[in-house]
Amino acid sequence: MTTKTEQTAPAQTKPGSQIIVDTLLEQGVEVLFGYLGGVVLPLFDKLYDSPIRVIIPRHEQGGCHMADAYARSTGKVGVMIATSGPGATNLTTGLATAMMDSVPIVALTGQVRTDLIGNDAFQEADTTGITRPITKHNVIIKNPNDLAHTIREAFYIASTGRPGPVLIDIPVDMQVAQVPVTPPQPIELPGYRVREHGHARQISSAAEAINASQRPVLYVGGGVISGNASEPLRKLAKKANIPVTMTLMGLGAFDQNDPLSLDMLGMHGAAYANFAVQESDLLICVGARFDDRVTGKLKTFASHARIIHIDLDPSSIAKNVPVDIPVVGNARYVLADLLEQVEYRERKEWFERIAELKKRYPLRYDRNSKMIKPQYVIEELWHQTQGQAIITTGVGQHQMWTAQFYKFSRPRQFITSGGLGTMGFGLPAAIGAQIGNPGALVVDIDGDSSFNMTLTELSTAVMYELPIKICLINNGYMGMVRQWQELFYGRRYSCSSLKNPDFARLAEAFGAVGLSARKKEEVPAVIKAMLEEKKPCLADFYVDPEENVWPMVPTGKSLHEMDGLNLLEMA
Repeated sequence: MTTKTEQTAPAQTKPGSQIIVDTLLEQGVEVLFGYLGGVVLPLFDKLYDSPIRVIIPRHEQGGCHMADAYARSTGKVGVMIATSGPGATNLTTGLATAMMDSVPIVALTGQVRTDLIGNDAFQEADTTGITRPITKHNVIIKNPNDLAHTIREAFYIASTGRPGPVLIDIPVDMQVAQVPVTPPQPIELPGYRVREHGHARQISSAAEAINASQRPVLYVGGGVISGNASEPLRKLAKKANIPVTMTLMGLGAFDQNDPLSLDMLGMHGAAYANFAVQESDLLICVGARFDDRVTGKLKTFASHARIIHIDLDPSSIAKNVPVDIPVVGNARYVLADLLEQVEYRERKEWFERIAELKKRYPLRYDRNSKMIKPQYVIEELWHQTQGQAIITTGVGQHQMWTAQFYKFSRPRQFITSGGLGTMGFGLPAAIGAQIGNPGALVVDIDGDSSFNMTLTELSTAVMYELPIKICLINNGYMGMVRQWQELFYGRRYSCSSLKNPDFARLAEAFGAVGLSARKKEEVPAVIKAMLEEKKPCLADFYVDPEENVWPMVPTGKSLHEMDGLNLLEMA
C-alpha cells in the first residue's frame, strides 16, 4: 500500500512594491499625493495599474499639505509618497504641521538600498532620524516581509488615539524583493493603548460641577472635530444651557450662528469670548490643549473658575494649566455620557452679562472707509457663499480675519494651520480639500506673503481641473509681522514689505482665471464672478495695507487685557 504524501503549496509571492499597493487598497486608500524619484520608481510603476488616483504636486511640501487637508476635510487618513533625500526632507514642514494639529497622515518615503545606508549614497538622508520629533511614529523597513504589517500598523497608529502623521521609510531593494503574500494579522502594539471611554466617577464629578455652576463656559478645540463629537457637544450645550467658545482649530465644532456661540477666543478672539472665560466659574475644556495663543498670561487665565479637562491624550491633561476634574477619553463618548447626567439651568444673569458684552464689543471695522477693508471682502464672501464653503487659509492677518468674519456652521469646514502656523498652507490645502470633496465649493482665503510660498501649486489645480477659488487679501506686506512692527517696533517695517507680481496675470499664465479688485465697489462683482467660474480662479483684492487685526492680547498680557477695545466698543 502506498501512502500519499501531502505537500504544502509554496506561498504566493509578489514584489514588495505590489505588496505596498495591495495593502494601501486594503486600507481603503482611493487617492494619494506623490512626487516621483529614483528610489520610488518601483512603487510608482505598480501604482500605474492600480485604481488608486495619484495626484502629483509641484513640491513635496505642497503634496503633504494636500494629504493633510484631504484628511481634515474627509476624516480619512491622508497618504503622501516622496523619494529619498531632498524628497523626504521636503516633507518635514508638512509633517510638522500635521503633528501639531493632530492630523492622520501616512507618509511613504523611498530610501537608498540597505547596503548603501550610512555610506553617504546619492540622495541619502536619515529620514527616520530627521522626522522622529515631528511624527507620531516612524520606522524604516529592513525586512521586506514586514512591509504589509508595518503599513497596517501605520494606518492604525495614525488614525487612533490622538491622530498624527506616521512615516515609513522603504529602501528600494525592499520594493523589488519578492515577498510572500500573507493574510492580515491582528494589530498588537505593546504600550499603545487608547482609552475611548472616560472614567465613570470623573464624568459624574464633571456633571455635578456643571449642574452647580452659575457662569459656565464650554471651551472646545480641534479634538471635538477629529473625534466626531460635534453632535454630542451641541446636545450638551443645549441641554445644560452653556455658551460655547472655540479655538482656531475648533471653529465649526459648534454652529457659530447659534445664540449660544461665543465664537473664537484667544489672542485675536472675540472680546466677549475672552471676557466670558475670565469671568466664568467653570471652564469645560473639550479637545483643546490650553495653547499660549488662547490663554494669554497663565497665572491669570480663568482664575475664578474650576476647570474640567476632557481629552483623549492623557499627556495633555494639566500640561499647561492645573485641572480640577480630568477626564481622559474620546470626546464623543465622554460628552454622550455627560449628557445623561447634566440638567438644564436658566442662568439668566450670566446670559444677560454675555449679551451685554456682545453688544458692547462686537467684531467691527470701518465700513465707511473708501479703501477695500479685508474684513469686508471676507464678510461679503460669507454672504455670497451663504456660509457653506469649505475654507482654507494661509497664516497671518487674513487667517485671523477669516476666523472672525466667516461664521462656520459645521465641522471639517475650516482648514488652517494652527499649531505650527505654516505660511503657504492655504493653496495646497484647498487642492487636498477639493480632491476629498469633489462636489463642494472650496475657497482659499490667502495672504500675499503666504500665497507666494506655494503658488506653483496653481499648476496642480489646473492640471487636475479643480474648481478651487483663491480669495487673495493683498496688502503688500507680511501683514501680521508688519502689525507687530507697528505696535512694538515704532513702525520700523524692516524686511516686511513685498514687491508682488500681478497675481491675476500670474494665475492666467498658469492656465487659471485671474480677477482683481482695486476699488471697494468692485468687490461684490469680483466675488460673484470668482464663485461662478468653473476653472481654478484667483481674485486679487488690493486691501488697506495698514489695517490691523483687533482685538489683540499682547504677549505676556492676561486674556482680558486686550488692545483695540476702543475700536470695537459701541458708543
